[in-house]
Amino acid sequence: MTDAVEDLIQILNLEKIEENLFRGHSPDESWQRVFGGQVIGQALVAAYRTVDERVCHSLHGYFIRPGDPRVPIVYEVDRARDGRSFTTRRVVGIQHGKQIFNLAASFQVPESGFEHQAPMPDVPMPEDLPNEVELRRAAASQLPAEVAKHFARPRPIEIRPINPQRFINPEPTEANQSVWFRASKAIEVGNFALNQCVMAYASDMTLLDTCARPHGVNWLSGKLQMASLDHAMWFHAPFQADEWLLYAMDSPSASGARGFNRGSIYTRDGRLVASVAQEGLIRFRD
Repeated sequence: MTDAVEDLIQILNLEKIEENLFRGHSPDESWQRVFGGQVIGQALVAAYRTVDERVCHSLHGYFIRPGDPRVPIVYEVDRARDGRSFTTRRVVGIQHGKQIFNLAASFQVPESGFEHQAPMPDVPMPEDLPNEVELRRAAASQLPAEVAKHFARPRPIEIRPINPQRFINPEPTEANQSVWFRASKAIEVGNFALNQCVMAYASDMTLLDTCARPHGVNWLSGKLQMASLDHAMWFHAPFQADEWLLYAMDSPSASGARGFNRGSIYTRDGRLVASVAQEGLIRFRD
């Protein structure tokens, strides 16, 4: 297992400090704010720590304030309901005495029922695509030193874009993109909670960029302010986060300095295992 994946699992392994209270830390990357996917994953871990023998089927989170990577995040879990089939939890992430994130998650006793799904798009397989590390290395010489260093750091999630935009001076394109992604090394087989939390972490890595694609801009311009506002996920079926997953994303709308994005996550054999929706701030300043 690579150090990056070990670090991610450690970041998701929250410290229990009291009943319904947990503490999480951020990686030492000297970046400006806490990555949104980290907060989603940690909040889901906190909720799971209060649930027995049930599986998360949906979560809805709101980003309230930017997270400070220098200090721990305290997660407080409200055990809203324990029903016969469903369990509901509310989680609040706190820093400096203020809420930075809140999450509602629902868990279900596994059961069978009707099944149907949208088909997976016809796309190239990951083995036929360059990985994001190679694309970033090719662009590194054109980037500021601090950004180039951030680009070069080891990552727990391997990404292979299918229709990438240029990092420098991107051209406008359609409001959709697809990437293959997976954890860089093995995740415990059958640990559905951990695999969900790793997927929750990864689901915030490319989604918000989708709404910027039609406008030929990205955060590297220094003129674009982007931040996740909310994030929702629905888990449909089991999966392994260390096996290739296709993330097919589109952005139906941008308005009011906000961009709306959707994602469907498939296994390579075509099973739809999760759906994602997110709205984010997208504010451009000349």
